[in-house]
Amino acid sequence: MSDLKLDAEGLYLELRRGVQRLLTADTALVGIWSGGAWLAERLAVDLGLADAGTISSVLHRDDFGSRGLAKADHTSLPFDVNGRDILLIDDVLYTGRTTRAVLNELFDFGRPASVQLAVLVDRGGRQLPIEPAFSAARVTLAADQSLRLARADGGRFAFEVK
Repeated sequence: MSDLKLDAEGLYLELRRGVQRLLTADTALVGIWSGGAWLAERLAVDLGLADAGTISSVLHRDDFGSRGLAKADHTSLPFDVNGRDILLIDDVLYTGRTTRAVLNELFDFGRPASVQLAVLVDRGGRQLPIEPAFSAARVTLAADQSLRLARADGGRFAFEVK
């Protein structure tokens, strides 16, 4: 167990400020299932944006053979991806493998003008050349530890470190 204490609500406010700076008139938010989808949904409300999309990595994961179909919502993009500036939102960036899978899924829906990534926490440890345009925090955890965003019934965020 870790003694790491992260204020998820405080980091959300920092993420909101960072996302606001990245927005263009043609930006669509797309949250990566599940924590990123929760963040994108709340960001869309707080920033007065149209509904955010949700994207799943399950069909494009490189460990699909060993994991099978994980329990996840399906991709839902309530806008045309073609020519849009897409801002992917995720809770925790680690190896980059989920982001790679999500990019493959996104391009199944069309060709965006640009794709950027904003994350609540970047924990380093990348296995792929993927970097966020914005991260609210950077932390270091042991490889055998996990960091997961949780959402309470009232919509407040907290982190679980295992």
